[in-house]
Amino acid sequence: MDSTRRPILFVSSPESGLLNPLLTLAGELSRRGVEDLWFATDEPRRPDIEAIAERTPVEFASLGEVVPEMSAVTWDDETYRAVTQSSRFKAHRAVLRHTVDPALRVAKYRALETAVDKIEPALMIVESMSLFAVELAITRNIPFILSVPFMPSNVLTSHTPFSRSHTPPGFPVPHSGLPYRMTLAQRITNRIFRLRTLAMFLNPSLSKVMAQDGPIRKELGISDAARGQMARIDAAESILSYSVTGLDYPFPVPEKMRLVGAMVPPLPQSPGDHRVSDWLDRQGSVVYMGFGTITRLTREQVESLVEVARRLDGRHQILWKLPADQQEFLPPAEERPGNLRIETWVPSQFDVLAHPSVKVFFTHAGGNGYHEGLYFGKPLVVRPLWVDCYDQAVRGEDFGVSLTLDRPETIDPDDVVDKLTRVIEEDSFRARAEFFARQQRAAGGREAAADLVLVSPSLK
Repeated sequence: MDSTRRPILFVSSPESGLLNPLLTLAGELSRRGVEDLWFATDEPRRPDIEAIAERTPVEFASLGEVVPEMSAVTWDDETYRAVTQSSRFKAHRAVLRHTVDPALRVAKYRALETAVDKIEPALMIVESMSLFAVELAITRNIPFILSVPFMPSNVLTSHTPFSRSHTPPGFPVPHSGLPYRMTLAQRITNRIFRLRTLAMFLNPSLSKVMAQDGPIRKELGISDAARGQMARIDAAESILSYSVTGLDYPFPVPEKMRLVGAMVPPLPQSPGDHRVSDWLDRQGSVVYMGFGTITRLTREQVESLVEVARRLDGRHQILWKLPADQQEFLPPAEERPGNLRIETWVPSQFDVLAHPSVKVFFTHAGGNGYHEGLYFGKPLVVRPLWVDCYDQAVRGEDFGVSLTLDRPETIDPDDVVDKLTRVIEEDSFRARAEFFARQQRAAGGREAAADLVLVSPSLK
């Protein structure tokens, strides 16, 4: 490799919630004129990578087609129901049973290996769920920065009772949806959650799958240093977390972790598309409903949300980002309430959340949505979807920025209308959301993240 070159290689899974913060970071580096930028992800995201280049190119390195088991967007309906069921542990177990298979990483590892041989990166920036990329970086001794689109505790807390953890004993286990201050029953549940996770790996069916891990590691030549839940933390040169102190429960954050807040691109993100923005300009109070790319609403749930809009007619407008395949559950246009605007896709969720007419964000509370809504000072009403969404939901309530539906799986219109009304009309929610907006902006976002990358010793 030419000694003047210092390639930076981004690696991410294709899901928007995992990929988008790194798109923003890569775009910022390109905007600053940084040379030799590469981005490795699955083939369907090629257009997204090619679109972010500004002053310097961002080259695409294909990791092939999406592996269905590794992408929640492609799971069948039975798996979706299992991972989004109301039991926190059963949902957690379903996710692990469906995704924990050493054989799934082989094709991605090999594809990334080919890309690394070509690019010879001086530094990798790896999304935290792309464990195959962490394993390759450790095996090849390539410095890497870990990208965490979740709360810090999500990657720093052990899921099992005997593994090392960066959070104190008794800290809520990720995906449990438990609060920081627990009742006795909740403390017992928290301990059992860890024990049941450990027991799950001792179950014959999963043990048989995990027995493949050793031979596959040997076949791929993966270093033993890449083993264990905390390997990605220990081996990372630094860690980028898109949160701020105060939006997670308190614990000593490792020195190498930098909390920069939500990764927001320069706004407006879509200056040429005025359809939605012009409509927003004409409204006084708007509820924005957006439940991410994974949520699959049923006919009954869609009908309930239409009823919510009907009950709010005359007080608030509703902007609802609803995928096309779920719009078949809507009543005919002439039967919908006049305050309901449906969009298959909005040009920029950032632009919507930034608009002063939007008063509340009705969300599934994924890691990005939770922080992005608050970045713009919007209080939240939460219909948690799965795994980490319940963790964000309970923190949001504890920190006074959100309310959570009593029965997320059924979507009771009375409950939704009550919580939307309270969050909009009670000043404390807006005040707390605006406080965390200031905290996030002070943390630096994409600019602070880019600064951290550019001071990496590996780029000197």
